[in-house]
Amino acid sequence: MEPAINYCCTCAAPISLRVPPGDSLPRHVCDVCGAIHYRNPRMVVGSLPVYEDRILLCRRAIEPRRGCWTLPAGFMENQETIAEAATRETREEACARIELDDLYTMISVPHINQVHVIYRARLLKAEFAPGEESLEVALFDEASIPWDDIAFRTIAMTLRHFFADRAAGSFGLHVEAIAPPR
Repeated sequence: MEPAINYCCTCAAPISLRVPPGDSLPRHVCDVCGAIHYRNPRMVVGSLPVYEDRILLCRRAIEPRRGCWTLPAGFMENQETIAEAATRETREEACARIELDDLYTMISVPHINQVHVIYRARLLKAEFAPGEESLEVALFDEASIPWDDIAFRTIAMTLRHFFADRAAGSFGLHVEAIAPPR
């Protein structure tokens, strides 16, 4: 659950939760200036870097899921495209240079207000190192993926799609939604 918005970031006046004119959902609306403070899902963007037949994974140095493995990914910044975000996150987390291929997975995670978007990518050289948010970075073939230590279900889904698609010889876009954990 996100914390309440109590004050307007435009004029610092109190905020009310109400349905503004012309809308159908309750929003945080300033009682003085009328500014509407929308809360929309956050984009988590990353890449699935491949070198020869191996996948580049990062072991997380931060919470959530510190110590677990993930693809290089993170929150999209303002003023960047999703492709720029995927490339930046790969550079920041794995100190790696990639060439993006097609958009590969787009997984809605509504219970935490996120959408995870992953591109397939080609690792340009077998040169990488842990960035500030990674403890370790390594290449894994399919048989050595640390499945029990994958940080997020969206990443496990993306990896499973990749290995199935590679075996089938055809890659496509996978669009899904993930249910809350039980």
